[in-house]
Amino acid sequence: MDDEDSWPDFTLAEIKEMESMYKEIGVASLTQEYCKALATSFSFSASRVARPAITWLQVQSWFRDKQKKSQAKSKSSSKDLKLFIDLCGESISSNEPEMSDKPIGSRISELKELAFEARSSKDDAWYDVASFLTYRVTCAGELEVRVRFSGFNNTEDEWVNVKTAVRQRSIPLEQSECVKVNVGDLVLCYQEREDQAVYCDAHVLDIRRRVHDTEGCQCIFVVRYDHDFSEEQVKVERLCCRPTL
Repeated sequence: MDDEDSWPDFTLAEIKEMESMYKEIGVASLTQEYCKALATSFSFSASRVARPAITWLQVQSWFRDKQKKSQAKSKSSSKDLKLFIDLCGESISSNEPEMSDKPIGSRISELKELAFEARSSKDDAWYDVASFLTYRVTCAGELEVRVRFSGFNNTEDEWVNVKTAVRQRSIPLEQSECVKVNVGDLVLCYQEREDQAVYCDAHVLDIRRRVHDTEGCQCIFVVRYDHDFSEEQVKVERLCCRPTL
């Protein structure tokens, strides 16, 4: 653990407790009174027998370092946060850095024309997004949005990470578009499971090109699903390609 290496004066249990406290009360943990109480608690604990006592300044220094790291991570989410606010039609602060050289009005107009999909943490499958409901920034500085999936009610709403689980909607392939798929490509593939059929990320391992006939594309695509590493042979109608951004 990085914190344990950076702060050798603290035990792992003490670091975990301070992590938990920081998540609960944030900057309130920086007060002298709070740091003194926590330092006293640590110094008289059974796990600190034969170890030097902890001072309140050491505790405060740990919390200040934690605050600086959290603020740095939050800045890395500012562009993602701005994108989400743009999509929701909210005002953009004039103090925020621009994401591109395009005029703000033009960029918002383009973004609103986009359709999105989000990955559910329940089954690792991607579903079309009906709407973005709200957003939050976690203690780790990661931006999350709460999404309503198309075709589902509010009991299925989920918090998802903007960077890793939200993206522009994948594009279904026509029979004549099999040539767009190449070995190594990331595709969204229709996976038939025992209880349901869902769309999941997969990579193309091999392609067996065949002459098309009156029924359309006869090519075979060998894919490996990213979430469980299982492999399957599928036809083009089960594939969606990623849009070229």
